[in-house]
Amino acid sequence: MSAKFYDHDVKSGLADKRKLSAYLDKLAGMHLKNVKKLILNYIFCNDAFLLEINKKYLKHNTLTDIITFDLSESETTLEGEIYISVERVRENAVKFETIYIDELHRVIFHGALHLCGFKDKQETDKELMRKMENKCLEEYKHL
Repeated sequence: MSAKFYDHDVKSGLADKRKLSAYLDKLAGMHLKNVKKLILNYIFCNDAFLLEINKKYLKHNTLTDIITFDLSESETTLEGEIYISVERVRENAVKFETIYIDELHRVIFHGALHLCGFKDKQETDKELMRKMENKCLEEYKHL
Protein backbone atom coordinates (compact mmCIF):
# COMPACT_ATOMS: atom_id res chain seq x y z
CA MET A 1 0.00 0.00 0.00
CA SER A 2 1.34 3.40 -0.90
CA ALA A 3 -1.10 5.17 1.44
CA LYS A 4 -0.87 4.41 5.13
CA PHE A 5 -3.46 5.31 7.73
CA TYR A 6 -2.71 5.97 11.40
CA ASP A 7 -5.00 6.70 14.34
CA HIS A 8 -3.37 9.12 16.80
CA ASP A 9 -5.33 9.01 20.09
CA VAL A 10 -8.61 8.57 18.17
CA LYS A 11 -10.54 5.83 16.41
CA SER A 12 -11.16 6.84 12.80
CA GLY A 13 -13.31 3.82 12.01
CA LEU A 14 -11.71 3.65 8.57
CA ALA A 15 -12.19 0.27 6.88
CA ASP A 16 -10.97 -1.31 3.65
CA LYS A 17 -7.64 0.50 3.70
CA ARG A 18 -6.18 -1.54 0.82
CA LYS A 19 -9.05 -0.56 -1.47
CA LEU A 20 -8.71 3.09 -0.43
CA SER A 21 -4.95 3.06 -0.98
CA ALA A 22 -5.42 1.56 -4.46
CA TYR A 23 -7.96 4.25 -5.31
CA LEU A 24 -5.58 7.00 -4.13
CA ASP A 25 -2.88 5.51 -6.41
CA LYS A 26 -5.35 5.71 -9.30
CA LEU A 27 -6.34 9.26 -8.41
CA ALA A 28 -2.73 10.48 -8.35
CA GLY A 29 -1.99 8.67 -11.60
CA MET A 30 -4.90 10.40 -13.34
CA HIS A 31 -3.67 13.88 -12.39
CA LEU A 32 0.11 13.55 -12.18
CA LYS A 33 1.51 11.73 -15.19
CA ASN A 34 5.17 11.93 -14.08
CA VAL A 35 4.61 10.39 -10.64
CA LYS A 36 5.99 6.87 -10.38
CA LYS A 37 5.89 6.51 -6.59
CA LEU A 38 3.23 7.56 -4.10
CA ILE A 39 3.87 7.84 -0.36
CA LEU A 40 0.92 9.20 1.61
CA ASN A 41 0.60 9.13 5.37
CA TYR A 42 -2.83 9.94 6.74
CA ILE A 43 -2.85 10.71 10.46
CA PHE A 44 -6.26 10.81 12.13
CA CYS A 45 -6.22 12.91 15.28
CA ASN A 46 -8.33 15.10 17.55
CA ASP A 47 -9.00 18.84 17.36
CA ALA A 48 -6.38 19.78 19.96
CA PHE A 49 -3.60 17.94 18.13
CA LEU A 50 -4.49 19.46 14.76
CA LEU A 51 -4.88 22.93 16.27
CA GLU A 52 -1.30 22.75 17.56
CA ILE A 53 -0.06 21.79 14.09
CA ASN A 54 -2.09 24.63 12.61
CA LYS A 55 -0.57 27.14 15.04
CA LYS A 56 2.99 25.84 14.77
CA TYR A 57 3.34 25.39 11.03
CA LEU A 58 0.68 27.61 9.47
CA LYS A 59 0.39 30.31 12.15
CA HIS A 60 -3.42 29.89 12.25
CA ASN A 61 -5.23 29.75 15.58
CA THR A 62 -8.35 28.05 14.24
CA LEU A 63 -9.82 24.58 14.18
CA THR A 64 -9.77 22.79 10.83
CA ASP A 65 -10.66 19.36 9.53
CA ILE A 66 -7.51 18.80 7.48
CA ILE A 67 -3.96 20.00 6.98
CA THR A 68 -1.94 18.66 4.06
CA PHE A 69 1.84 18.87 3.80
CA ASP A 70 3.52 18.18 0.46
CA LEU A 71 6.87 16.55 1.25
CA SER A 72 7.71 15.66 -2.35
CA GLU A 73 11.34 16.12 -3.33
CA SER A 74 11.11 15.07 -6.98
CA GLU A 75 8.62 15.14 -9.84
CA THR A 76 8.45 11.33 -9.89
CA THR A 77 7.57 10.85 -6.22
CA LEU A 78 4.48 12.29 -4.57
CA GLU A 79 4.93 12.28 -0.82
CA GLY A 80 2.66 13.87 1.70
CA GLU A 81 1.41 13.90 5.27
CA ILE A 82 -2.28 14.55 5.72
CA TYR A 83 -3.61 15.27 9.21
CA ILE A 84 -7.35 14.89 9.71
CA SER A 85 -9.36 15.83 12.80
CA VAL A 86 -11.91 13.09 13.39
CA GLU A 87 -13.84 15.47 15.65
CA ARG A 88 -14.19 18.05 12.83
CA VAL A 89 -15.21 15.34 10.36
CA ARG A 90 -17.91 14.07 12.75
CA GLU A 91 -19.26 17.59 13.28
CA ASN A 92 -19.18 18.34 9.55
CA ALA A 93 -21.06 15.12 8.78
CA VAL A 94 -23.89 16.36 11.01
CA LYS A 95 -23.67 19.90 9.61
CA PHE A 96 -23.76 18.72 5.98
CA GLU A 97 -26.31 15.98 6.72
CA THR A 98 -24.19 13.10 5.51
CA ILE A 99 -22.85 9.98 7.14
CA TYR A 100 -19.53 10.08 8.92
CA ILE A 101 -17.69 7.63 6.65
CA ASP A 102 -18.68 9.57 3.52
CA GLU A 103 -17.42 12.80 5.06
CA LEU A 104 -14.22 11.05 6.13
CA HIS A 105 -13.66 9.79 2.59
CA ARG A 106 -14.39 13.28 1.21
CA VAL A 107 -11.69 14.78 3.43
CA ILE A 108 -9.24 12.00 2.55
CA PHE A 109 -9.79 12.72 -1.15
CA HIS A 110 -9.56 16.46 -0.49
CA GLY A 111 -6.03 16.03 0.88
CA ALA A 112 -4.96 13.89 -2.08
CA LEU A 113 -6.45 16.41 -4.52
CA HIS A 114 -4.43 19.20 -2.88
CA LEU A 115 -1.29 17.14 -3.44
CA CYS A 116 -2.33 16.72 -7.08
CA GLY A 117 -2.40 20.50 -7.47
CA PHE A 118 -6.03 21.40 -6.80
CA LYS A 119 -6.59 24.57 -4.77
CA ASP A 120 -9.51 25.87 -2.71
CA LYS A 121 -8.82 29.49 -1.78
CA GLN A 122 -10.73 31.20 -4.61
CA GLU A 123 -14.45 30.57 -5.14
CA THR A 124 -13.95 28.96 -8.56
CA ASP A 125 -11.23 26.74 -7.10
CA LYS A 126 -13.56 25.72 -4.26
CA GLU A 127 -16.26 24.77 -6.76
CA LEU A 128 -13.83 22.64 -8.77
CA MET A 129 -12.49 21.02 -5.59
CA ARG A 130 -16.03 20.13 -4.46
CA LYS A 131 -16.81 18.73 -7.90
CA MET A 132 -13.65 16.58 -7.80
CA GLU A 133 -14.43 15.39 -4.25
CA ASN A 134 -17.91 14.35 -5.38
CA LYS A 135 -16.47 12.55 -8.39
CA CYS A 136 -14.01 10.68 -6.17
CA LEU A 137 -16.77 9.70 -3.74
CA GLU A 138 -18.91 8.30 -6.54
CA GLU A 139 -16.05 6.45 -8.20
CA TYR A 140 -14.88 5.00 -4.91
CA LYS A 141 -18.38 3.80 -3.94
CA HIS A 142 -18.65 1.91 -7.25
CA LEU A 143 -15.35 0.03 -7.00
